Amino acid sequence: MNGLSDITVIILTYNEEQHIKRAINSLEALHPEIFIVDSFSNDRTLEIAREMGVTVLQHEFVNQAKQFQWALDNCAINTEWVLRMDADEYLTAALAEEIADKIPFLSSDITGIKLRLRYVVFGKWMKYGGRYPLLQMRLWRHGKARMEQRWMDEHMVLTEGQAISFKYDFADHNLHDVGWWTDKHNKYATREAIEVLNHKYHLFDIDNHMIDSGDKSQTGIKRFIKERIYNKMPAFSGPVFYFLYRYIIRLGFLDGKEGFAYHFLQGFWYRVLVEVKVMEMGRELKKCKDQKKRLAKLEELTGFKLSSTIK
Repeated sequence: MNGLSDITVIILTYNEEQHIKRAINSLEALHPEIFIVDSFSNDRTLEIAREMGVTVLQHEFVNQAKQFQWALDNCAINTEWVLRMDADEYLTAALAEEIADKIPFLSSDITGIKLRLRYVVFGKWMKYGGRYPLLQMRLWRHGKARMEQRWMDEHMVLTEGQAISFKYDFADHNLHDVGWWTDKHNKYATREAIEVLNHKYHLFDIDNHMIDSGDKSQTGIKRFIKERIYNKMPAFSGPVFYFLYRYIIRLGFLDGKEGFAYHFLQGFWYRVLVEVKVMEMGRELKKCKDQKKRLAKLEELTGFKLSSTIK
């Protein structure tokens, strides 16, 4: 890869030897400059990346939002466009061709491009349950967008200009087993519990730009529903409703046995796990007499160094 196009790709990695070659190969038609920002992998991730000619940086990981913002601030980006990818994702050939064909001719007021995400889970593309297509801001003009600073569910948001959507897909297809998946989502649940508890106790700054700006995109509407409606529902009623909505109303059952496993685990089990963590940690926070002690307790319970900004 010799940076022959006007696109820089940033991929965050930690022990991604199963995925990184596939991700890089899917970018070949774009001839981009590729930066790997690694959280000190101890497998062959960096060896593979360097063999493929990409630039490797390393930085201590705090959360996805901070790591990606660090990448934006420290990678030598000299292109007009920046593409965000995860190591277990890849561009379909159709999307790579669409990007290469279209971006040279976009008007200057178009500063962001939303791409269609498809999830491939247990070897099957999840087409139902409201999980396809998911539109995500993944491609933007350098300097025209920023990363939301959140502990979970962070997205790129434009700072100027407007966004359009492209027609073709990129895929999220993790090759690890279900044990790895559940461990990952257990960690995700802790991060999401931090967000929920912070909304309740206002322990540190909340990046609410998407809601405050009245974002009417697919992502903005989902964020509004989640934070203003779902998170305020009676205990454990949200996961039940959400699973039934996905599996029955949004036809998740058409995804077959793999779909049942995915919609149940991601749409019910994971959501219950978040609520249990909020319940457990919330019980401890109630015992604290002030915000400073609550923040310290939340750091103790989660093992994360959280913001010291007290409202």
